[in-house]
Amino acid sequence: MGLFDFLKSSGSGLLKNKAKAYEAKEKNAEAMRERQEGLLEGIIEGAGINVKNVDIEIEDDVVKIWGEATTEADKERAILILGNMDGVSSIDDRISVVGGAPEAAPAAASTMYQVQAGDSLSKIAKAHYGDPMKYKIIFEANQPMLKDPNLIYPGQTLRIPALTA
Repeated sequence: MGLFDFLKSSGSGLLKNKAKAYEAKEKNAEAMRERQEGLLEGIIEGAGINVKNVDIEIEDDVVKIWGEATTEADKERAILILGNMDGVSSIDDRISVVGGAPEAAPAAASTMYQVQAGDSLSKIAKAHYGDPMKYKIIFEANQPMLKDPNLIYPGQTLRIPALTA
């Protein structure tokens, strides 16, 4: 659990666009915030990652998320999906990891990396793993957020998983 910082002005404009649409229709800020929270909960639930009992609260540009993840990777994916929304500067992670086999060692936490101008997944893989062909590991670790390994943008935060033996 912790606080993860993101670049507020990058990422999907979905949350920001919905806020503008509701602002035009509703002057009630509380109702607009509740709709945004519901939208984000739906995005997490529809992303195909194993986080149950999702609850989200928005305070200004900070998103608090509660839930129960099956794995550390699912928890990290949920954080990245929310953090890569335009208008979100921080994620206050309250997700607990409750699944997995009890005899298995916990997975090593991933590194969070903010994409810079000129980056590609293969360039990032070379820097982190020493092998540009391991870009597929990074791509798979960031699905469903990434749809194409060639479509990353500066300011986006990616999950770089630790290599397993």
